[in-house]
Amino acid sequence: MDIQELTQAMHDFVTAQGWYDPESPRPQTPRNLAISLSLEANEVLEHFQWSDRLDDLQGLSDELADVMLYLLQIASITGIDLEKAVLEKLEKNYGRNWRQDQV
Repeated sequence: MDIQELTQAMHDFVTAQGWYDPESPRPQTPRNLAISLSLEANEVLEHFQWSDRLDDLQGLSDELADVMLYLLQIASITGIDLEKAVLEKLEKNYGRNWRQDQV
């Protein structure tokens, strides 16, 4: 499955839940989704809060999937081609001097 298919699967789920409906109690706005993305990313951190050892691989997998779903949704509803954005960012990063940037 590629990124477009994952995005469509995410949209299918959100639509099935009724969250794109204008009267939804969970409005799918970029702001609300960005907040949700941040919250889910923090749930990833919970798996490492008190130990460097990972005890719940499935739990971590679930949280990473939640982060990915919100990221796909934000990119899609704001019209950002996430695949293109990632490739462009990697190209920029290859051109950076990380040691110099830290000074």
